Amino acid sequence: MSSRIEQIIEEIEEYVDSCKFQPLSTTKIVVNKEEIDELLRELRLKTPDEIKRYQKIISNKDAILEDAQVKADSLIADAQAKAQELVTQHEIMQKAYAQANETINAANKQAQEILDSATQDANSIRLSAITYTDDMMANIGAVLNQTLEDAGGKYKGFIEALQACLEVVNHNRQELAPQTAQAAAMSGTYHEEPEAADDDTMLDELGEN
Repeated sequence: MSSRIEQIIEEIEEYVDSCKFQPLSTTKIVVNKEEIDELLRELRLKTPDEIKRYQKIISNKDAILEDAQVKADSLIADAQAKAQELVTQHEIMQKAYAQANETINAANKQAQEILDSATQDANSIRLSAITYTDDMMANIGAVLNQTLEDAGGKYKGFIEALQACLEVVNHNRQELAPQTAQAAAMSGTYHEEPEAADDDTMLDELGEN
């Protein structure tokens, strides 16, 4: 919507365009002084009001711009604060993640150390048990071997003693045999004595018993 000043200016322009040129001139025109004065007078009257209105508009525009600038600055400050808060939260989260990873790594390392120690202890106990069992079996084997050697020696000595006794008995019987035959012949009751058993047969029978 145009102002009254703009309308008056347009009317002046239209009025000037409608005026006729002076004779023998293409630049000068003939105007009605009263009509043009009326238009100029109204223009002068309207100019202060229009100027005030424009000043008010400009003032309001400045106020609007200032308010918009304040709001923009506030929005920018809020955005910066929010961005800083997000950065801070991100840094906190990164620190939290780092600490969590360190805790997890430390726990895994400790668990692995415990597992390795337990495995080493188990292997050591197993090796000790095997060594102990082997030593014990070696001792038992040594005792059994010694027992077998001792028993074999005693048994051999016993057999040799028996064999010596048997030889003495057989020898004595052989010496008594002529006298026994003579006495039996004289008494008429001679009986043939059985031959002495073979020494090896008797020893085998003793061994079996």
